[in-house]
Amino acid sequence: MLQKGLYRLRETNQWVLAAIGASVMLWHIITCLPLHAQTNYSFKIGKLKYEGGGDWYANPSSLPNLFRFIRSNTRMKVNLEEEVVEPGSPLIYQFPMLYMTGHGNVFFSDAEVRNLRNYLLAGGFLLMDDNYGMHKYAVREIRKLFPEYQLVNLPANHPIFQKPFYFPQGIPKIHEHDGKPAEALAIIHEGRVVLLLTYECDLGDGWEDPRVHNNPEELRQKALQMGANIVHYLVSR
Repeated sequence: MLQKGLYRLRETNQWVLAAIGASVMLWHIITCLPLHAQTNYSFKIGKLKYEGGGDWYANPSSLPNLFRFIRSNTRMKVNLEEEVVEPGSPLIYQFPMLYMTGHGNVFFSDAEVRNLRNYLLAGGFLLMDDNYGMHKYAVREIRKLFPEYQLVNLPANHPIFQKPFYFPQGIPKIHEHDGKPAEALAIIHEGRVVLLLTYECDLGDGWEDPRVHNNPEELRQKALQMGANIVHYLVSR
């Protein structure tokens, strides 16, 4: 499955070779090691620097705080790292997970759509965390990525809500905007979530330093726990 996805990259031979080499590592990290066998390996999250005018750089303290929480509060023996990457780059194949957030417009070029789609079909994962105002643009770009799939609302009994922390009601609502319920909208390919769009939830706000949004500590903990569940879903599937 991984190789089929990679061979679709036809831009240059250099891109194909880079993607093949990097995705071999991705395959090894995500699918070849059971959770109990993972000991201090590197799990790199790529923060997506996208075009369109949205503030891709929002919530700078979110991922570092999430990493600290996972190290201190779970049994996942992973060295978590963050690195900025662009959606059209072959370097995305280094990352088991891509993360993007923001308040405004998102735009993927045709080349970026091809690259992201190949990455996701080959075993990657993209978390789109709407920071209020990104949702409608994200949905538009998701339709470009996966015209053959529909976004589905993950049910509360999905594995991503079960371990290591239990969320019996599904995705938690962290930051209030319009009084709507939080949603976890997913693209599912061959039984696995390849893309997750969080809406009216704002996980990243809950991951940020407490003084930024003054969220109650209970909500911050729920946000961090949900983030840990997402990472757990990836390293254990």
